[in-house]
Amino acid sequence: MISREPTLERLTTARSLLLEPYGVDETALARALTTNGEHRIDDADLYFQYTRTEGWSLEEGIVKSGSFGIDQGVGVRAVTGEKTAFAYSDDISEAALFDAARTVRTIAAAGQSRRVRLGAKPRVAGSRTLYAPTDPIATLDSGQKVALLEKVEKLARARDPRIVQVMAGLASEYDVVMVARADGLLAADVRPLVRLSVTVIAEQAGRREVGTGGGGGRFGLGYFHDTIIASYVDQAVNAALTNLESRPAPAGEMTVVLGPGWPGVLLHEAVGHGLEGDFNRKGSSAFSGRIGQRVAAKGVTVLDDGTIADRRGSLNVDDEGCATQRNVLIEDGVLKGYMQDTLNARLTRVGPTGNGRRESYAHVPMPRMTNTYMLAGDKTKDEIVASVKRGLYATNFGGGQVDITSGKFVFSASEAFWIENGRIQYPVKGATLIGNGPDVLTRVAMIGNDLQLDTGVGTCGKEGQSVPVGVGQPTLRIDGLTVGGTA
Repeated sequence: MISREPTLERLTTARSLLLEPYGVDETALARALTTNGEHRIDDADLYFQYTRTEGWSLEEGIVKSGSFGIDQGVGVRAVTGEKTAFAYSDDISEAALFDAARTVRTIAAAGQSRRVRLGAKPRVAGSRTLYAPTDPIATLDSGQKVALLEKVEKLARARDPRIVQVMAGLASEYDVVMVARADGLLAADVRPLVRLSVTVIAEQAGRREVGTGGGGGRFGLGYFHDTIIASYVDQAVNAALTNLESRPAPAGEMTVVLGPGWPGVLLHEAVGHGLEGDFNRKGSSAFSGRIGQRVAAKGVTVLDDGTIADRRGSLNVDDEGCATQRNVLIEDGVLKGYMQDTLNARLTRVGPTGNGRRESYAHVPMPRMTNTYMLAGDKTKDEIVASVKRGLYATNFGGGQVDITSGKFVFSASEAFWIENGRIQYPVKGATLIGNGPDVLTRVAMIGNDLQLDTGVGTCGKEGQSVPVGVGQPTLRIDGLTVGGTA
């Protein structure tokens, strides 16, 4: 069998879904970009998208809901200086495309910038394959999907008689995008995305507690085999049963140990957003103007990497057609760079880093994280816990809030334990971590050798747009962190 070069294969898929059914070809794209750029602009692009989604949910052994949807359209953008003119349509006809291009041209008419070079020789984005171009919705039939959810419920109830309620959800998405840029670049991506979620409620002596588990990534539904399903169920059940035994959390300034994996969401929120290029160009981030300066303790290295195979936050190309990268943001405590889209990269005279992301064709791109994590150190988890006289060990987090300008954050721990004399004593509930992102990085005292990425559940919100992301970290000891509690 002869296989095609992967980039060309994705372009073929994109053309067949986004152009050919509507009588649009690449000559029309070039004309639309020329129309778009009749006034002085710095950049322009067309972003086509076709998305098919499906969701199933089960509760009390009954399929409570099922959903299926298709969305498609095109976004047309022109950039002049730091201003963006943007229009979109859910009609991918040539008439609608040119109407959007003329609208953008009118919006951009007052621009006083250079003219981008239009009509450049077409070129195709570089080749890479981080995930298979699978339609995950088709990887199991409806009966198999329901059976998978029923298996989740059966396993959870069998784990412990205190489990009184089980909720499970299965989501699949098939996303095809095509980007045509004014500089002649043509890029496409075929993005599968799946997620299995588990929520259980445990009850004992009139007390009820909730536990959650789940995961996913860019692959088909066959990923959820028995071992994976059991691990998600164990995660949810163990969290609920642990919280049944929890005591009120103490409050005050103390040493905090963060577990590996999902607790990296604190790193994402408290530090990651502050390293996005738009905030730093505008001077509104606590990290603005600090390239080359020490911003964290020695040994702290933070990366944003959109190139990890099959990960939820990974992309073959970002939503501007640029290849994603493995970007070192902080190295051994020193700030090395920011995450950039094309607009902010141009304005700050650096290269884009493959972090231009948008929720859909109806949104403009902006600098966003992909998979953000801290590299491992050389300590074991047991060594780190043993070093703490009195403190908190937080292994899972719920919601939180962050102020990008000041770096201040508040995070609630959904699963945590009290440490005393180097030993984990008992679970606690109601712990809230309060601090400042840049300051917290300087308080990292020990870094574990157990780096883990999350299981594939993260969704990041910014300026009203949500995109899938990944987080991760090893076990960390942070000294002098404020904990709000209920004790």
